[in-house]
Amino acid sequence: MKRISKVQAAARRLDVFAVVEKLLTLAALVLVAVTVGGQLGQILGLHGTLGMLVGWSIAIVYDALWIGALRMSEVAIRQRSAVGIAVMIGLSVVAVGTSTATLLVLGHAQVFAFVPVAAALFMGLRLFAGNVLADAETAAVIAEQSAADRNARALAAADARHLRSEATTDVLTETAGHLAEMERQIARADVLTRAQAQINEARAKAEGRLAKSEKEHGVAALAYTERDLSLAVSRPAVTAGGDTRAELDGHTVVTQATPEIEPVTIPPVTADETDMVEGCDQTPIEDGMDLAELAAVAGVELPQPGARLSDEQLAVVLRWLRYGMEPPRSYRQAQKDFRAAGFTAREERVRRVWGEIERRETQVS
Repeated sequence: MKRISKVQAAARRLDVFAVVEKLLTLAALVLVAVTVGGQLGQILGLHGTLGMLVGWSIAIVYDALWIGALRMSEVAIRQRSAVGIAVMIGLSVVAVGTSTATLLVLGHAQVFAFVPVAAALFMGLRLFAGNVLADAETAAVIAEQSAADRNARALAAADARHLRSEATTDVLTETAGHLAEMERQIARADVLTRAQAQINEARAKAEGRLAKSEKEHGVAALAYTERDLSLAVSRPAVTAGGDTRAELDGHTVVTQATPEIEPVTIPPVTADETDMVEGCDQTPIEDGMDLAELAAVAGVELPQPGARLSDEQLAVVLRWLRYGMEPPRSYRQAQKDFRAAGFTAREERVRRVWGEIERRETQVS
């Protein structure tokens, strides 16, 4: 067991890059020495033993120079000497380049020409790993610290999410009653608004039907109400405005269900001289008040054609129409000009307001 542990410890201490670097360096030196030592004497014109001695001597010196440059580069890098690093790396590059070129030109097996380059690269990796990176034990400590930091951050994030979830749950529990009341109010508002929308739609349709009926049958209905008729009914007919037909038409209403009550006669709208006299000449009043001035005097907004008029605005429009001519317009003339000017109102309202204007006129007279 002790032998196995020693072998494992030795394997851990073994630097693979250093071993490969040394093997590649040795191979490069052997290749350069064999190539240069065997051919350089002949290139220089020396043959035989003399040429071999000269060639091998130059090859050994060149290999020694190359090895020295590589070793001095390692020393300069470890000492952090900028000048030494620049000089020695420069010499190493020149030596590796020369060896590669020699093997390419003189070597029989040119495939091995880049062995010096490979040796230089492995040396660079070893130097980088040995002088820049941390060792294995320190790297293990750093990895453990990084893992501990990641785990701590993950736990902190999980705690934050858990606290946020608990807070949300507490708030929902505390405000459950308020949320229920909120939902009830929302449902109530939804139902009421839907109902109001349906009511508005029904009223708008009813108003449209009434407006269409007044436009098509208003004149005929007015002519009918001006006829002198006696109606016998069991009870007074009540209009949409709350008035009985007798109040609107001025006709005699006899109630059969209550014979003890005497018949009531309400006079109709007073007939004007323009209604009785044919061909009566009417002329506009000079310097008369216009509609805006009458509205200002009455303290109401200016009546607009097509808009819904209040009773005060309707009275202003009818006074403007009645007293804008001399002699004053009759009801039929005013009603016709009222429609022609674009104003709209129910016939019952127009007759009621017109009757009030005539009553005030009679009281003043």
